[in-house]
Order: sequence, then C-alpha cells, then structure tokens
Amino acid sequence: MCVVIAAPQVSGQSKGRKKKAGMSATAGGSPGEQSLTNIPLPIGHEAKGLVLPDFDGDGRLRGKFEAGTAHRIDQEHVGFQHLKITTYTPQSQPDLQIDMLTSVLDLKTRILSSQERTTIQRSDFNIAGDSVQFDTNSKTGRLSGNVKMVITDKSHLTAKPNTTE
Repeated sequence: MCVVIAAPQVSGQSKGRKKKAGMSATAGGSPGEQSLTNIPLPIGHEAKGLVLPDFDGDGRLRGKFEAGTAHRIDQEHVGFQHLKITTYTPQSQPDLQIDMLTSVLDLKTRILSSQERTTIQRSDFNIAGDSVQFDTNSKTGRLSGNVKMVITDKSHLTAKPNTTE
C-alpha cells in the first residue's frame, strides 16, 4: 500500500492548544547562515543536538529540523537519527510535525527518505507508515507499507459549502 500526502498551505490550530510563550517561527538569522543546503558538517563527522532552519526564497522560515544526531555521509547526503521536523505555513504558524527514527537527506534534490516507521501529525490528522520519502521543497511526501491515518478534525470535511443566491 502506498499513500501520497501533501500539506496544504492552511493555518489551523485545534481548540485547547496554546502557543508556547516565546516560540516564534520568524527567521532569527539570515537565510545564508545555516540551512538545509549548507549544513556545517564535514564528511564523516557527527553532530549531536543539531537544529537546522529551512528558509524559502523570501527568507521566511518554512521548516525546522531537530536531530538527535546528524552525520555527513558524503558531499550530497546527510544522515539523521531521531529527527523531528516542524514545517510552517506562510503565516509562520506550525503546520506539520514529522518524526523519523533514522533518515537520509539528499542535499541536491532535498528529498528526505526513511526506511523505518515514520509519523506525521497536523492539527486535523495523524498518519504513519513503514517508509517515507518527503520533499522538503514542496512539503509533499509518500508513505509506503503499513499505513494508518486517523482524521481528528473532520468538521471541514462535513461542512456544507456556502451557497448565496
């Protein structure tokens, strides 16, 4: 079984969730400092507790990678252990939360792959699969294997469209 997901650019926050004080998704530094294309890690070296911002062309933060450990495999690949990714909407609101045990990022294509169980959460759904390929540019992914999805907020699915005549 294979499922393809895409994260629409909508801002949603479930009831009862509060923003953490002091947490902001605005770009704190310049996009050239540290990003997914210029990871400051030499080939063969490992870094613990690595946090990498991902900026779009306009300098807005579109994602944040938090790795327990990261190691540079070669010039074009970085391996991660215990990776937690948070993606943001254009309005700088948290969108997706992606948890991967082990994964590899291809720096040329910016596709993140994992052959282990991966969980993706958003305010209105949770989905998990045995393997995943996630395109960090388009924020789309493909889950394969034993895929399970739980929709937690179905109000937008059952809402009647507004028809004004």
